Amino acid sequence: MILRLFIVGAILFIIELYAFQAIRTLVKLRWALISYQIISFFLFAFIFYSFTQFDRSVGQTKQTMFTMGLLLVVYLPKIVMTVILLGEDVFRLAAGAINYFIDNNSNADFLPSRRKFVSQIGLGLASIPFLSLIYGIFEGKYNFKVIKQAIYFPDLPDAFNGFTITQISDVHSGSFDNPEKINYAIDLVNQQNSDMILFTGDIVNTHAKEMIPWLDTFNRIKKHEYGKFSVLGNHDYGEYVTWPSQQAKAKNFQDIKNLYGQIGFQLLLNEHTFIEKGGDKIALVGVENWGKNFKQAGDLNKASQNLGTDDFKILMSHDPSHWNEVVQHDDKHFQLTLSGHTHGMQFGIEIPGVFKWSLAQYVYKQWAGLYENMGRYVYVNRGFGFHAYPGRVGIMPEITVIQLIKGEKLA
Repeated sequence: MILRLFIVGAILFIIELYAFQAIRTLVKLRWALISYQIISFFLFAFIFYSFTQFDRSVGQTKQTMFTMGLLLVVYLPKIVMTVILLGEDVFRLAAGAINYFIDNNSNADFLPSRRKFVSQIGLGLASIPFLSLIYGIFEGKYNFKVIKQAIYFPDLPDAFNGFTITQISDVHSGSFDNPEKINYAIDLVNQQNSDMILFTGDIVNTHAKEMIPWLDTFNRIKKHEYGKFSVLGNHDYGEYVTWPSQQAKAKNFQDIKNLYGQIGFQLLLNEHTFIEKGGDKIALVGVENWGKNFKQAGDLNKASQNLGTDDFKILMSHDPSHWNEVVQHDDKHFQLTLSGHTHGMQFGIEIPGVFKWSLAQYVYKQWAGLYENMGRYVYVNRGFGFHAYPGRVGIMPEITVIQLIKGEKLA
């Protein structure tokens, strides 16, 4: 533990040192430099102290989210400056070595002076994550987007041609702080007028009580002709806090399962049901959470018992790693899987239909949007809420509307 703290402290010291050098290159007023150092010290002290006060029996709170946001706002820009100036130092060292050892110019300083324009570039680039993170905290986290996705299936039953599904995921109600924005999002959900709505898990961060203030709001989600269904996500199991007893943990878990029913959703726990329309039917399958390096309570075999390859199946599975590791290889051929979980890391760059990037892609092969393998699809919802970092940059909160179309995929 001491070694870890020493390493973290050393890294932060280097970051602060380089950031100060960038500031000092551009700012010459002594009082301004001293003020910068004092503010930096107090911000570091506050962040460090706040993290030492984290209580595992409570879990994430508004205070811990604020601290995480502050950490990113303060240090991500400084990391950018550090990278730029560190690159310049490599160049300065190389130039000094050439000057001293090859040109034999021993009278000149070994290291050339730091160049002002490099510090200006560093500060300019650092302003991008700084302003983006600020925007993400105050605006981005509630910048809800309705994303519509048509998916083609040759074996879709005729009666379901054009069938629409609204998907929400990763509500994380314990993070909400603006009722007006959440009501607006519920209005967007209702405006889609889909045939069915599916909720793919994580109704809370940890505790069932987080959802209590939002029950009336989510009860505004209107009835859908073909039902409202849900599954559990990894946060719904209460795995990320220390409980006073197993009984308390079990009670919280039962209360969380009850929450889905309290907002009108039928919770599928490793089971399936049939959706019937016009004499045809499709199977809606719901598994408990199954994630690589996360809880693996999902039982696909149990959930799809008595279903055959010819049955058209829609699977709800919270974590897309389940599809990547298991579902896409299953002999029963699950035509469509709906997942969430990744949030797209709540930070990235996305130009719809053209380009998308996030750190999430280095953890999950399927992390946002639609993916296919041999006629098996998974759609990964970017999440309705937010967690840890109290904002969203580039990867916005999502309400998905999926339309099932009978036919071959268009080129």
